[in-house]
Amino acid sequence: MTDRSLRPTDPSFVGGHRILARLGEGGMGVVYLGRTETGSLAAVKVIRAEYAHDDAFRARFRREARAARRVDSPWVVKVTGTDPEAERPWLATAFEPGPSLADAVAQHGPLPPRAVRVLGKMLARALAAVHGAGLVHRDVKPGNILLAAQGPRLIDFGIARSPDDTALTSADLVVGTPGFLSPEQAAARGDGIGPASDVFSLGCVLAYAATGRPPFGGGPVAGLLYRTVHDEPELGGVEEELAGVLLRCLAKDPADRPTPAGLDAALVEDVPSGAADWLPDAVVRMIARRSADVLALPEIEATVADPPPPPAPSRRRFLTVASAGAAVLAAGGGAVAWTALRGSGSGGTGRKQAAPGWAIGVQADLSGPGKAAGQAQEQGARLAVEQFNARRDKPFTLRLKISDDGGNGGRATAAAQRLVDDADVLAVVGSSTDATTQAALPVYDAALLPVISMSAGQNLFRNIRSFVRGRPLHNAVATKLAFHLEATSAAAPVGLLLDRSGGDLSWMSIQMINVIVGKYGAATHPRVVPAGTTELAPVLQEMRSAGIKAFVYAGPLDGAVRAARGLAGFDGPKYAAEPALDARFAAEPSAAGWSVVAGAIGPDAPSVRSFARAFRTRYGHAPGFWAAEGYDAAGLLIRQLTAAGGGRPAREALVAPLKAAKYRGITRDFAFDSRTVGTPMLATPASFVHQVRGGAFRYLGPAPDKAPRPRGR
Repeated sequence: MTDRSLRPTDPSFVGGHRILARLGEGGMGVVYLGRTETGSLAAVKVIRAEYAHDDAFRARFRREARAARRVDSPWVVKVTGTDPEAERPWLATAFEPGPSLADAVAQHGPLPPRAVRVLGKMLARALAAVHGAGLVHRDVKPGNILLAAQGPRLIDFGIARSPDDTALTSADLVVGTPGFLSPEQAAARGDGIGPASDVFSLGCVLAYAATGRPPFGGGPVAGLLYRTVHDEPELGGVEEELAGVLLRCLAKDPADRPTPAGLDAALVEDVPSGAADWLPDAVVRMIARRSADVLALPEIEATVADPPPPPAPSRRRFLTVASAGAAVLAAGGGAVAWTALRGSGSGGTGRKQAAPGWAIGVQADLSGPGKAAGQAQEQGARLAVEQFNARRDKPFTLRLKISDDGGNGGRATAAAQRLVDDADVLAVVGSSTDATTQAALPVYDAALLPVISMSAGQNLFRNIRSFVRGRPLHNAVATKLAFHLEATSAAAPVGLLLDRSGGDLSWMSIQMINVIVGKYGAATHPRVVPAGTTELAPVLQEMRSAGIKAFVYAGPLDGAVRAARGLAGFDGPKYAAEPALDARFAAEPSAAGWSVVAGAIGPDAPSVRSFARAFRTRYGHAPGFWAAEGYDAAGLLIRQLTAAGGGRPAREALVAPLKAAKYRGITRDFAFDSRTVGTPMLATPASFVHQVRGGAFRYLGPAPDKAPRPRGR
């Protein structure tokens, strides 16, 4: 079974529930197994801190929690409690220990036709109750359907909302689970997602239950979304009468789908009451076994007296206490945050604590797979600090505190905590990778320690109060790559190779390039290789045989090297996404002529040359990529510290000025768009073009902001 043990940062109590175990974790929060004072069990979902600090999210959560409590159906888990005003809002539902439909089908195969019809009728009634309460579930999928001894239960209102509430997502954001999305969800038509969307998703669920596969297949997300919008479902093997009902549910036009009541009537079958005999014997045994496993609750040590939970502070009182600098309950729950600006001496000994100093922290991968970029940023930041300390008019002496996370998300929280616990550190540059930044930011946010990241470009860090991103997002860089391709090459078709080893960054890049290149009139020839693929020759040969005239690769550094070797002798233009911006790629002989568009400027750019000379004097070698960005980040933070005036500022006092800062750096002019919700976006999102020449990258200049003209083909 999945590890259900609690972690040190998990709360002991949530809203009167004694927390016993972890049940799961998703994008919106963590779900715990809780027990009330009366002994009843509940699934308690605690919202992540980054959402809790979003006033719009909190208002929406409040409305939807009220609506969810009105849902009355035996086939929907009942909401038993909620507190939208808690520092971290939570919602509790009755606990169902059975397996999910996804688990049951994965282990025991498709359900027989009668079981699918019974399941469909009960879930149709569940949707009727949800819609009757004014909600649209928006994530009806096999994982959100539990099989209990008394029947199925629809769970997880994590992204449910009212049909007229458009605040949840931007118009371009796909919300839900690919494979079980409606066409209107797959096309990100936020204002057109209503109750009929849930019916389409239920049709997908029932097709999955009947066949063991989603009706629009699997594979890359982009292709799956395309088939959902444009292709007919694959219902081979489904009983003819049932297939006819499912085709109505899976109609592309929402108006052509049945209502939940209409679906209930169309599925002609008796619904057994309070029994599981409509399911195959193997699944019934699975329900019994899973119930027994989950209900083997972790023991509570008899030697530890569990104190009753303290009264939950209101959000207003919490913020008042926090602003006064007192110790407050940390956002993770249960742990007490250290008092701001504590001295560096040892507390509790009676010795006088040392006065706090002035320091900037750098968190980076200094010893792991991305150490070249991490070390370059650290060296750039160190040079900025040393130059500041060399000034005769400096108002204080500044130190640099380093914390190595090794490029590992698991180490990143500890690396961040080391800087948080150092009272001298007033602001941080870091971290240097997407994964480590994502892991570290909640630690910094709980302490309101200002952070600027220069190389993490994934759009994962929303509503972190103390964070600014000093580089463009990966999708913005991919857009500039597509514009550069259009500006420099008339060759088509363009081969696009998505290497899944590169994760979301690779998928995002290829999707964006495919859309933009197609928009400007060029044919594309996209191909995908699974994560872990080390032999690219077959797919590259197929692409060359298909007549591609230009080529784009999106994947990790080692894959880019393999792609360059596999395309040796191909004389068309060749481009790679940002991970290829590494000296190891440029050193590959077959990489000659490849172009890379990235958020990092070249160390040979005109605006960076003075810095490069000083860097070489200090370190004895030329700066690597991201060194100039580290220098700029430290320079921006130093400017904010010197502008504070009146002595050493508190950390939290630097947050708002940092977000409003305007700073002329050597890599770009920094300004942050205050109109964006949550994390401020860089208002100057320039990207830069580099080309491999003579075994090294040569800086070619900024990438174009738009394609020059639509093609005439």
